[in-house]
Parts: sequence; C-alpha cells; structure tokens
Amino acid sequence: MSPFLVLLLSLNANVVYVTEMDGVISPASSSYIVRTINIAEKNQAECLIIKLDTPGGLDESMRMITKRILSSRIPIVVYVAPRGARAASAGVFILYASHIAAMAPGTNIGAAHPVSMGQQKMDSVMLAKVTNDAVAYLKALAKTRGRNLKWAEDAVRKSVSVDAETARKLGVCDIIAENETQLLKKLNGRKIEIDDENIVLYTNGLPIRKIKMTLRERLLLLLTNPNIAYILLLLGIYGLFFELQNPGAIFPGVVGGICLILGFYALHLLPVNYAGVALIFLSAILFILDIYITSHGLLTIGGVISLVLGSLILFESDVPYLRISWEVIMIVVVIVVGFVVFILTLGIRAQFKRRVTGQEGLIGEFGVAKTGVDSRGGTVFVRGEFWSAVSDKVIKKDQRVVVVGVEKMLLKVEPASKE
Repeated sequence: MSPFLVLLLSLNANVVYVTEMDGVISPASSSYIVRTINIAEKNQAECLIIKLDTPGGLDESMRMITKRILSSRIPIVVYVAPRGARAASAGVFILYASHIAAMAPGTNIGAAHPVSMGQQKMDSVMLAKVTNDAVAYLKALAKTRGRNLKWAEDAVRKSVSVDAETARKLGVCDIIAENETQLLKKLNGRKIEIDDENIVLYTNGLPIRKIKMTLRERLLLLLTNPNIAYILLLLGIYGLFFELQNPGAIFPGVVGGICLILGFYALHLLPVNYAGVALIFLSAILFILDIYITSHGLLTIGGVISLVLGSLILFESDVPYLRISWEVIMIVVVIVVGFVVFILTLGIRAQFKRRVTGQEGLIGEFGVAKTGVDSRGGTVFVRGEFWSAVSDKVIKKDQRVVVVGVEKMLLKVEPASKE
C-alpha cells in the first residue's frame, strides 16, 4: 500500500460520519443507509452515526438495513434525534441492531407491533405468525447487542413505547445525549466488539462529515409518499386524456406520460389497491364523457363519487403514513370538479353563441345597399363581399341594411334601424 493511501485512510479514520434518516423506512432509505455504511467502511471512519426519526416503514427495507448494520466492520451508532423524534415500529429494529443505541432527551421508542401493509387484512392466524416472527427477530437482535429482551417482546406484542430516560433505565438504549457534540464525548472510550475484535472509540473532538442523499435517493424517497404518488397518477391520467382529446397539444401528453410512469413506479413501492386505481380511471372517463354527452350532471356526479372512493381505497393500510390525507383528496376533488364544470360551462355557452362562420354567420351582419333592393332583388355589400339580396321593404341605394336570413347564396335583408 502506498504511503499516500495510508495517510489518506488514517485521516479518514479520524472522522465521524453522520447520516440522517427522517421519514418512512422504504427502499429509498434502505439504499441510502446501506450506501453510507459502505462509504464509512471504505474510508475506515472512526464510526458512523445514523440520526434517526421514523414512524416505521416496510419490513423488507428494515431488514436490509439491519443486516447491513450487523455485518458492518466499523461501529454503527443509531441516534434518535432531535427532540421530538421517534424510533417507532421498524425504527425499533434498526436501533436494536446498532452497536451503540443513543437517544436525545424528549424522544421515544416503541410500538413495533406488525401491521397490514397490503390490500387485504391479515387474519388472526397470519397476524400471529407475523408477530411471532417479529418477536423472534427483535429478540435475536437484543441478544446480539446485549439489550433488554423482555421489553423487545413487549414492544412487538403489546406495542409499548417509552421515552429516552426510561429506555436508558430499561437497557434499551445506551446513551442519552443532547446533541451530536455531546454524543461524541459520551462515545469516547467505549469498547465495541466487531468480528471478535475489541475496538475502543476515540471520538471526543473529532470532526463530523455528513453524507447526504443523492438526487436519485431523494426522488425515490419522494415517490414513496402516498400523497405524491396519488397526485402523479392523477396528473398522468388527465394529461393523457387531454392529449387524446386535443391531438397535437404535445405538452399535456409528454407531462402526462412522465407523471403516469412515475406514478406507477410509486405504486410499485407502496401497498396499492388496484380497485382504487380502476375507480380513478373510471372517474376520468366519466368526466370526459360528460363534456360530450348531455347527462344533466349525472356523469359528473358519478365521476366525483368514483374519484373519492378510488382515492380513499387506493392505499389500504392500517398505518396513517401509508394513506392519502383527507386534505389532499378534498383539494384534488375540488380542482378536478372545478375544471370539468369550467369546460362544461364553455361548451354550453358555445351552443348558445351566435354562429360567426358559414352562411348562418351572416345573419345579424350589417352592410350597405349598392343598388336599390326590393322583393325583385338587388345587390348589397356585406362583410367585404357583394351579395344578391331581396327585401320585403324598398331599400334605396347606399342605405344601411341588416341581414335577417340566408337561402343558399341569396340574402334577405331589411333596412337597418338608425341608432
């Protein structure tokens, strides 16, 4: 190994890496955490601190994170912070997997009972199996890290949750620290066993290097938000419908296609109910049909009902952060219905508007008699053209006329009233 590389690694070893996980545990967050551990290992950092604030998330993503923490060759510290943060559900497993568990004052941990994340509710037998599996996994993590076994089981079976002080007394977490600087002081001198090797941490006063999410990871994390996925799906559907109704507009079709693809990708990451997707598509079809079919508002009412029902069941889950908020649903329904009503209003006005093209468009137009006009005929100048015309009343040359009827190429005119 070259002297330069040795020097570089030694400099990185005197650095503490910090990564922040704020939000739902998802494929995006698991990819992010795994990448940061890889970076910290490659640079032989003193340790990696995972700053955690999560309501929980997907079991598969959580297990990917815990497996990577367990195989880490450098110390991993999970720090529940700042004040008001929580490590709930999947967050409990991640904290239990860490070499050192830390919490800030005013934080809490617990409520790790498994919940249904898919389209169908788990029956009692399946729920018991999933619960027992979660208990066994969390207890295995507790044995590996020497943490409270009894509380781990209660966190899953009874959904118990405790604050930082109580967690410290119960042996759930190891350190309570107000901030990262205080955490580094309390980590200093602690011994950790990794691969049968005792490692002593020397963190007091070390510089902190933060690893931020890449643009790809931020995009994936954004797509796992049910509200964002819902809006993308609607933009995609209505964008494509608008393009089909107005060929050549291009922009709605391009934007709609991109949004629809991103929306379907987001649905792939979330527990989607495809009956909800079908109802949302049906609502769009009903709204479009109401523009062309006289239904006295029945199609619009059906579209609103389909949109609301589809929105409500699109993500059927027991956990709040995997459902669309009522506020978003109401805003979307108001905007969509308002747009449809606006289009219908324009259509109704167009039906009652006087024709301005073709022969019928000449009715009501004013002109000038170029010859005398009576029942036998004459010539008038209307809209920049000479026309043959007849009139029930005698009209003198150069007198102002108004068109009251059209029969093929013959205009019927009357003297225009003087105003």
